[in-house]
Amino acid sequence: MKNRLLLKTASLLIVLALLMAGLSMIQDVVQDRIRNRDYAVQSVVASLAGSQTLIGPALVQNCTETTSTSNGKKVEYTTREFQRLLLPDDLRHDASAHMEERSRGLHHVNAYVLHDQVSASFSNAAQYLETPKPSEPHAVVRCQEVNLAFALSDPRGIRSASIEANGKDLSVESGTPLNRYSKGIQAEVMPAILKKGEPLNVNMKLQLVGTENLAFTPIATESKVTLTADWPHPSFGGSFLPTRREITDSGFTASWELSSLASSARQAFTRQQNLCSGSYRSEGMTYTSAEAARDNSGPCLESMSTEFVNPVNVYSLSERATKYGVLFVVLTFVAVGLFEVMKQLRVHAVQYLLVGSALCSFFLLLISLSEHLGFATSYVIAASACVALLAFYASHILGSVKRGLPFALAISTLYALLYVLLQLEQTALVVGSIALFAVLALVMIFTRHVDWYAFGRNGSDNAAPTRAPSKSQTTEQDYTPEELA
Repeated sequence: MKNRLLLKTASLLIVLALLMAGLSMIQDVVQDRIRNRDYAVQSVVASLAGSQTLIGPALVQNCTETTSTSNGKKVEYTTREFQRLLLPDDLRHDASAHMEERSRGLHHVNAYVLHDQVSASFSNAAQYLETPKPSEPHAVVRCQEVNLAFALSDPRGIRSASIEANGKDLSVESGTPLNRYSKGIQAEVMPAILKKGEPLNVNMKLQLVGTENLAFTPIATESKVTLTADWPHPSFGGSFLPTRREITDSGFTASWELSSLASSARQAFTRQQNLCSGSYRSEGMTYTSAEAARDNSGPCLESMSTEFVNPVNVYSLSERATKYGVLFVVLTFVAVGLFEVMKQLRVHAVQYLLVGSALCSFFLLLISLSEHLGFATSYVIAASACVALLAFYASHILGSVKRGLPFALAISTLYALLYVLLQLEQTALVVGSIALFAVLALVMIFTRHVDWYAFGRNGSDNAAPTRAPSKSQTTEQDYTPEELA
C-alpha cells in the first residue's frame, strides 16, 4: 500500500478493539466484586438483621360481627371480621444509634445499635371500653382484648423492649395483630388502664440492631423524631428531609417535626398499605415500593429514613474509573501519535498495544489494591507504577529520555484529571467536557503546520518527480546556418 497512513489507522483500530475487549473483561471483574460485596451484606443481614423501619405504636382490637338470617325453619349465620385502629395524637422518638461495623471477608457492613425512647399519647383510648354498634339489625359484635402494636421490618434485631402505659408495666409479646405489619411486638392493655376522659400515655424503651438504614413512620397527628448517631456520613431520604440537622466529624444529630396535614401516613397505616420506600418482609413475602405504586386502593406508607453510607465506596469509584478507560487509551494514543508526527518517528502497532495494555492494567491494580488499602492510596500506587513503566518504555520507543519524560508528564496529567473527575459528582460532566476541548485544541495547535499528504506517502513517494519542461522553456531560438548544419 502506498498510503501508509491508511494502513496505520487500520492497525490502530484493531489494537483499540483488542484493548476495549480487555477493558470489558476488567469491568466484568469489577461487577463480580460488587456482587461479592452484595452477597456479604446479605450474609450479615441473614445472621444479624436488615434495615429497620419503625411503625407505630397503635391501639388494635380485633372484632367479629355475626349476623343471623331466618330462612323459614332454618337460621343462617354470616361472620365478618374487622379491626378497630386508634393512632396516637402525639408521637415522640428520642433515638440514638451507635455504629458497630461488621465484616465478611474483605467487605465491611455498617451495622448499628439503636436505643429509642418512644412516647405516644392517645386522647380517646377509652372508646375501646364500649362495644361498637353492629352494622345490621340482627347482628352481634364481639371484640377481643385491646393490644398496643408496634411493628418492625426485621424483629430479629430486638435486643430488649419494655412498654409502660399510664405508669403501669405491660407484658411484651412478639408479633402484632396487624394483618400486613405482623412483625414486631405487642402488649395487652388492660381495661383498668383505659379511663374515660383521660388520655392513654405510652412510654416504650427499645434496643434494636439493624444494618445500613433506619426509618420512622409519622402515623401520629403530630410526630417528632430526634436521631443522634456517631457516624459522620448520613444520607437522609424517604418522603421527608430533617427539619434541622447538624453534622460533625464525630457524628450527626437530626430532627423531624411533621404534622398529619403534610403526610398521608395515617390513612396508609389505617388501610395497611405498603411502604413507599424500601421493603417490608411479612409472612414470607417482601413488599417493595414498586408494588406500593401499583396498589390503587390508597396511598403508600411514608417514612423518614437515614442511611449510614460509606464516604468512599471503592467499588463504585472503580466502576466509574473503568468507564473512562476507552477515553484514557484514546488520549494516550493521541499523545504517542503527536510525537510520531512531530518528531517524524515510526511507532509500531505492537508498541501501541503494549502502551494500551499498561493503561488497562492500571484499572485492575486499582480495584485489587483498594480492597486492602484506601482508595486514594491505591490510586497513587497504581498510577505511579503505570507512569514509571510508561516513562521507561516511551524513552525507548521515542528515541530519548527527553521525549519520554514529557510523555510521562502527559500521562500523569491524565491520571490526575481522572482522579478529580472521580471525586466530583455534580460538575464531573462540565469538567470532563472542558478537559476534552482543551486536549483537542492542543492537538490542533501542535499539528497546524503538518503536511498530512506528505505524512501519508511512502519514502519513495517523497522524491520530487521529474517534470517536463514548460512551454516557456521550449521557445524557439535563432540559430546560424553553420549551427543548423
